[in-house]
Amino acid sequence: MVEITSASVQRGDVIEVGGQQRRVIDLFQLPGGARQIVFELGERLTMHPRTRLLAVRILRVRGGDPVHALSPRRYRR
Repeated sequence: MVEITSASVQRGDVIEVGGQQRRVIDLFQLPGGARQIVFELGERLTMHPRTRLLAVRILRVRGGDPVHALSPRRYRR
């Protein structure tokens, strides 16, 4: 698990919302540092710049094969 903010969220992150895991497929920058996150099922979440969430980040190795390992990085503002 990694802590994410509106500045560090990435496509492919898996975020648990309402007890359901959702994969981020697109991001839109909004005024004031906020971001709108689009999940693979079409749901959208607007993330305030001070919001902190936990996400699972899957690392990829050369060739694009997913490795089921978690990123050790923690993001802080």
